[in-house]
Amino acid sequence: MQINFKELSLKNFKSHQDLTVNFGEVTKITGDNAKGKSSIFEAITWLLYGIDTVGSKLDPTPITYEHDETLVSLLLNVDGKELLLGRELNANKAKYYINEVPSKATEFNEILGELFEKVLFMSLFNPDYFFTLKWTEQREMILQYVTAPSNKEVLKVLPEAQSNKLADLIKKHSLDDLEKLHKDNKNKKNKEHIAAQSRTKTLKEQLEDYEHLVPLPSLRTELNIFKKKRDEAEKVIEESWENNSEINKLQSQIKRLMYERDHMQEHWKILKNEEIEDHCRTCKQPLKDDSVKAVEEDKQNRMADFKEQYNQVVTQRKELEEELKSLEYIDVSEQQAIARENQEKINPLEVEINKHNQLESIQEMIKEAEKTEGEVLQSLNESIFILDSIKDFRAKEAELQAEKVQALLTTLSINLFDELKNGEIKPTFEIEMDGKGYKKLSLSESIRAGLELREVLSEQSNIIAPVFVDNAESITKFKEPSGQLIISRVVANKELKIEEGS
Repeated sequence: MQINFKELSLKNFKSHQDLTVNFGEVTKITGDNAKGKSSIFEAITWLLYGIDTVGSKLDPTPITYEHDETLVSLLLNVDGKELLLGRELNANKAKYYINEVPSKATEFNEILGELFEKVLFMSLFNPDYFFTLKWTEQREMILQYVTAPSNKEVLKVLPEAQSNKLADLIKKHSLDDLEKLHKDNKNKKNKEHIAAQSRTKTLKEQLEDYEHLVPLPSLRTELNIFKKKRDEAEKVIEESWENNSEINKLQSQIKRLMYERDHMQEHWKILKNEEIEDHCRTCKQPLKDDSVKAVEEDKQNRMADFKEQYNQVVTQRKELEEELKSLEYIDVSEQQAIARENQEKINPLEVEINKHNQLESIQEMIKEAEKTEGEVLQSLNESIFILDSIKDFRAKEAELQAEKVQALLTTLSINLFDELKNGEIKPTFEIEMDGKGYKKLSLSESIRAGLELREVLSEQSNIIAPVFVDNAESITKFKEPSGQLIISRVVANKELKIEEGS
């Protein structure tokens, strides 16, 4: 799009009561300070957007003379088609005109929006305007004309190991998601690794308790000797147990029978001396001879039964006594002492052998702990490697993007990213010339910087618009920009002068 200014008309705009400016390919505006040179440029931006040339709100009303209304109109040529725009301010009330036809503000703004975007036009018209924007807005404006490097482009310049790793991962997740996943995993595995290291260390410290163990074969040999002696003694004790138990059993039975015999002897005396009563115990009537005889026979029968039982007890006791005589008590106290002595020697040996078993168990736990520690460390290192790769990816991406932007410039350089202490890349935006930031440039350097950047925006947006260079007296030489050039120079002791040229 080619935009040209043809004619600007000012009525009661600041110090200009009635001024018409005709523009050529080059328009030179000269004069001393306070002669209204800058007001001409402010009239254009006020007409279009109600602001001055750096974007601040502007009050155009004159303060040195009486006036009824303020009116600014501008005849433009857009790709060969003329357009006349006007803005009027009367009693603080704005009116708008499109090709001299009164229009609503929305219609006026809609026409402007179809022609060009406000920030872009202001940056093309006034090279200083771009630098009044926030750095985020400056950055966004430049980058909208530069295609971001593709993943493939970035992976190509990364080290092969990082490139291969990320190439597979970004098929499933975005870089941001990958970073979140592995930051989370890194934090988890870092804690797990500390815990795993602590467990391995604790287990290895336990090995110190087993440093001076007697060799296991020696312990087993000695243990077998004492076990053999104990078992031999216990065998003798076990074999004698049946014999001695039988003796004890017989002695107990004999003692019981003797007690039973003595008890029967006492009972025999009672039975023997029992009187035969000749009266009924219940009714007290004398018994008949037959009855008395029956009672006597009953006593004799009972006595006979008792004698038989007594004789059986005596006979049984004598038989047991004879059996007891055939047995001999075996003394195992010596064997018990031998078994006990050897068992006392066996106990500490078994404790030592158990320590060997515990040692094997600890060694197995150490192997498992070291394996776990290794697996956790591997996962931790994997996440660290991926996070480092993502950092390097973003650094390379930033580098490639900066190269693309830098390719648009000639004398300027743009810093798009800052590297933080932790290696992360932080977006920024700073324009430099010869290693100096824009804020440190001289007036002539800042004008040249603004013109160069303005040319980049013009070329990338495909919009050729008029450009206004203020304070041109401070710069002796600069590359002529595309589009109409409007130059303002201070000439001491001179009135306002406008020259149209080509």
